[in-house]
Amino acid sequence: MELDEWVTARGGIVHRAAAKQAGWTDAHVVKVKRSGAVQIIRRTWVATADAGADALAAAWAGGRIACVSLARERGWWMPESADQRRHVSLKPHARAGVIAREDVIHWSRPVAPASAHSLRESVEDALAHIAVCLAAEHARVVWESAVRIERLSPEALRNVRWTTRAAAELARAVSGLSDSGLESLFLVRLAPWGLRIAQQVVLAGRPVDFLIGELLVVQVDGHAHHSSAADRGRDVAHDAELRLRGFTVLRFTYAQVVHDWPAVERTIARAVAAGLDRRS
Repeated sequence: MELDEWVTARGGIVHRAAAKQAGWTDAHVVKVKRSGAVQIIRRTWVATADAGADALAAAWAGGRIACVSLARERGWWMPESADQRRHVSLKPHARAGVIAREDVIHWSRPVAPASAHSLRESVEDALAHIAVCLAAEHARVVWESAVRIERLSPEALRNVRWTTRAAAELARAVSGLSDSGLESLFLVRLAPWGLRIAQQVVLAGRPVDFLIGELLVVQVDGHAHHSSAADRGRDVAHDAELRLRGFTVLRFTYAQVVHDWPAVERTIARAVAAGLDRRS
């Protein structure tokens, strides 16, 4: 395997120290660079044409992929209105390299250590930046998504020494119970009402997204919900069984929760006003 193939197999960009540990001498790296198969960035990184744009930008800047950029890379739920710019983190007083005018730079001391051979900040640092970079509602949803996808313990997050109040408050608030960002968004928006809301309660043999009070069931259907007629059939049957047991079932779509929240809110308010959340 040639050096450029080795680098490509590792994402298209690696630290020169890692290449040396793998047996590629500095002289060989320079030789391959002269052939045009790789480029050397700030004398520290070896990259091929397969390197991602975010990783290249972080390498040129002398920092790491950060905040919402890392969240998108790792597949965390992201609101449609979230900042689309690239986010890069650098340590305070770091010697910055080439930074694009449109990029967002986070000058901050790391919350958690990350390898010097990595172009990505830690999950904890990404969460810390998101806590202050996004609106509180959206930050909470992204945190809940991160907890689920990264299999983080909410208790462990509460033990992190966060450097901002926003991050500490989010650590206290996350539950890890939401199956999707849409569920988290629903919960965050309804939380100020002070209702008794339970998540993932098993009723009639299957978990429901939310149980408000004793009898009001709310299901929220995401973009990818009901990929087959069989899935839809099981939901209809479960809804019917719940109604036979005395529950009221409200089901909302992604578009309703994200784009028509006032209507969702009004429907739930009417249900609670009618006493459908409690036994008579």
